[in-house]
Amino acid sequence: MSGSMDLTVLYRGPLSSCDYDCPYCPFAKRRDSREQLRADRAALERFAGWAAAQTGDRLSVLFTPWGEGLVRSWYRRTLTELSHLPHIRRVAIQTNLSCRTDWLAEASTETLALWCTYHPGQTPYDRFLGKCLDLVRREIRFSVGVVGFPEHLEEARRLRADLPGHVYLWVNAPEGHELSDAEADAWTELDPLFPYSRHPHRSAGLPCRTGESVVSVDGDGTVRRCHFVRAELGNLYDGSYRSALRPRACPLAVCDCHIGYVHLETLPLYDVFAGGVLERIPAPVGGSSERPPGSPR
Repeated sequence: MSGSMDLTVLYRGPLSSCDYDCPYCPFAKRRDSREQLRADRAALERFAGWAAAQTGDRLSVLFTPWGEGLVRSWYRRTLTELSHLPHIRRVAIQTNLSCRTDWLAEASTETLALWCTYHPGQTPYDRFLGKCLDLVRREIRFSVGVVGFPEHLEEARRLRADLPGHVYLWVNAPEGHELSDAEADAWTELDPLFPYSRHPHRSAGLPCRTGESVVSVDGDGTVRRCHFVRAELGNLYDGSYRSALRPRACPLAVCDCHIGYVHLETLPLYDVFAGGVLERIPAPVGGSSERPPGSPR
């Protein structure tokens, strides 16, 4: 593929340390060594340099670190710098929001966005809510959500009640926990789009935007169609990936992660999340007539 293009890049470097110890996460309280942190910083700075240089393309970038990125200065700086570049349409990151928020004063609120997750038991509720309200004051685009374990329901209801109505509260179905219909209905009351998350989506042989207009990149620059398909498409830094970009069907049986199935062409989620696919912010009500399966009418 030659010429200019619109490309969405999901970047995941070697960082795998996190300041939380959620029982459902394999990266809980993991610590990277100084050497590992230096390697992650170097990889991120290389990627940021590449992104900054792609002035002939229109880029959207979502950082999906295994660990928590925003407690590291190099992630805050990268998001801030990329947010000001005219060819960057959106730059976003998944975060537990444990970081300070004053750095956002330097970022472009037109381009930067945050995908925030609240983990009950890992941070005081009032502290987390306070940071969310600070994001509102700063006019930062953000969504916030929880993993839908039954024991999180009351905290999630409290959060929904305390957040401004325009802030989307999403719910992820918990891995390894089968929800009853009553439990699912309770979560759907909070997040009308929860039915999309409740069950994995059949994807085998179905068309997906990954590998064509969406790619995944690791710290070495290896390009894959998405985080869940290991086949390599080339390397970001030598440009070899570009000739591999084309429409292709999903080789996996199912897709059960939002950052994957949101790109399935058989689902209406590019309309549902129009303008906010990366940061998981739905289009304003009335912007799409599509409803998720099983959603209230």
